[in-house]
Parts: sequence; C-alpha cells; structure tokens
Amino acid sequence: MGLFDKLKGELVDIIEWVDDTNGQTLVWRFPRYQNEIKNGAQLIVRPGQSAVFINEGRLADVFTEGRHELATNNLPILSTLKGWKHGFNSPFKCEVYFVSTKIIGPLKWGTPNPLMMRDPDFGAIRLGAFGTYTLRCTDAKLLLKQLVGTDGVYDTNEVNDVMRSIIQSSFATVLGQNKVPALDLLSSYEIFGESVRKQVATQVDDEYGLEVPNLKIVNINVPEGVQKALDQRASMGALGSSTLGPAPNLAAFQQFQMGTAMGQPGGRMSPGMDLGMGLAMAGQMANQVQQQPAMAGPPPLPQAQGYFFGINGQNVGPLVLDVAKQFVTMGQIKSDTLCWTQGMAAWTPAGQVPALAVLFGQVGGPPPLPGGGPPPMPR
Repeated sequence: MGLFDKLKGELVDIIEWVDDTNGQTLVWRFPRYQNEIKNGAQLIVRPGQSAVFINEGRLADVFTEGRHELATNNLPILSTLKGWKHGFNSPFKCEVYFVSTKIIGPLKWGTPNPLMMRDPDFGAIRLGAFGTYTLRCTDAKLLLKQLVGTDGVYDTNEVNDVMRSIIQSSFATVLGQNKVPALDLLSSYEIFGESVRKQVATQVDDEYGLEVPNLKIVNINVPEGVQKALDQRASMGALGSSTLGPAPNLAAFQQFQMGTAMGQPGGRMSPGMDLGMGLAMAGQMANQVQQQPAMAGPPPLPQAQGYFFGINGQNVGPLVLDVAKQFVTMGQIKSDTLCWTQGMAAWTPAGQVPALAVLFGQVGGPPPLPGGGPPPMPR
C-alpha cells in the first residue's frame, strides 16, 4: 500500500448508521477513532434518525434525515467553534452521534414494592401495578447532554432504568392526588394510565428531551383479602343475588358467608375464622343499603325484626331470625347468649325471648296481655 492509499484510508468520506439492533439502541457514536473527516464528506441520516456533531466536548450542529455534504455552509456552529472564518479545505476531527427519533417500545415498567393508599371501601391497603410504555427522543442535544454523556452506545436497557423510577414516582403521585377507590381503579385502567403518562411527560420532556407517546397499565395488584371479597361478591351474583354493586343485601351476604364455610370439610365454621371482621363488613354494607335511594318499582316489603347478640365479647347484628337460626345451628348463639332488639329494656338471654325460644326447642306461650287476657272475639 502506497502513502497515498494509506492517507486515503485514514480519511472518512461517508458517515452513516445502519441500525441492526431491532430498535433497541437509542444513541450510537460513529466509530471514527483516529480517522479524520475529509472536506466534502457525505453524511447519510436515515428516517427516524438525527446526527449530532460534537467538537471537543461541545455540542455543535444537528442534522435530520437526508444526504448532507459536510461543508462550511451547513456546519455553521462547528465552523464557529473551529474558527473557520473563510471555509475549510483540510480534514477535521469531530465526534458524530446518531440518535434514534422513532418510537421505541413497548418497554415494561412496574412497582417493585406495593404502594400504601387509603381506600374508602377497604381502609388502608397496598397496591402494586405494572404495564408498558413507549418512548421517543424529541431533542437530541438535550438527551446527549443529560443522559448519554460519552457513552458510545446508549440502549433501551439504560433508559428504561431511568424511566421506571420516574413512572413509579408518577404513579404514586397520581394515586395520592386522585384518591380513586381500588374498585374504580380496576375498571379505569385507560383513564388512570393517561393521567400517569401526563405526569411522566412533565418530568422528561424539558429535562431529558424525551416524550412518552403511550403508557398503559396492564394490571393493578390488590391485596389477597380484597381479592377474596371481590370473589365472594362475584359468587353471590352467580348464585342469583340482586346486585353486584358495592352494597349487596346484608342477609344474603351473611348467609352466603356461612354457607361457604359450612360447605368446607367438616360442615361447620371453625372458631378461628375472622367472624367478627366478616360481620363488621356485613354491618357496614347494611348501613350503605339503608343510605341508597329506593329504586323505582313496588314499595319494599316490611323489614323483618333484627336482633343483636353478644358473641365472643362483640356486639353482632342485627340478625333476622333466619340468619340467627343458622348461628344457633353452628353453636355460635346459645340459649344463654345475651340479645337485644328494639323495644327491649335490657339485654336478655336469648332463650327467654319468646320469638327466639323456638330456635332452641323451648316453645312457650306469649306473655299475658294487660287486663288479664285477650279481648273477646267479635260476634
């Protein structure tokens, strides 16, 4: 090889990037090494790319898609940095970075640890979430300055590490600001995901030169206890319950709970079950039922009288007779269990209440009426 051929080999006359990484590379530095770019070299920027020239650590000119001949007239910033007042005729050294400007993704995000939130239906609960998002560079200079630095290759794995932390923070912020109940979140993935996307966009557009065209929530993980409550309400609907809304019928819910427990091996509710918690939830549902406006239709049937019982030191009720009978069958209510209902002056053993005595096989006559007996039959 002659001297001319050696000098020719050290000059770069075509600068281009053919991305063969299946869209996984965001920034790629042209491997110039010690070679110099000759005057009039051809720069080829393909669709979905930008080319950025950097001279001695300072950002210079940016080229969009097309074929460009490198000369003084289209390198104004570099000419100023190099001091080319009257053009240049000799080769020059300069770093060239290609930046992908097409949509990258979908990439995955998720919350590594559940987030605590206050829910109006279930109290304080923990929620986790995961989903996908897409990414696109809108400002190549800003991206190079803030994230890439001197890396020769900057791929989606590196940018995903940054984006995941931003999305997690934005998810927690939107969750706290909107105070959306967990049950509403499960049916509002699209709306809630858009709110998170906008929150993320405000942090990455001016700071990193990126935009997030799309962000999806694939799933929100609710605690196991909440999942069981949802499954029970769905099962009630399958068994013919009148509603799957937030306030199913109290008696139906209690009967469903006890029937489920009795259907387990052994046929009885174990003492270790969270009976108090289940009944407290049922009582809350009863209050919600009373607060709901009446639906159009026939007037409601007269409400059966409910009784309160002292079970394991807890005030349980009100229970209608049919439900109380099942508690008696399971041994939760006995004849000496204290009870009370509207009109009673004090708590009384259940076996001494005529309406409840029949549940224990202690059928007795009604108490005498004032005046010595019932009124005479009409003629």
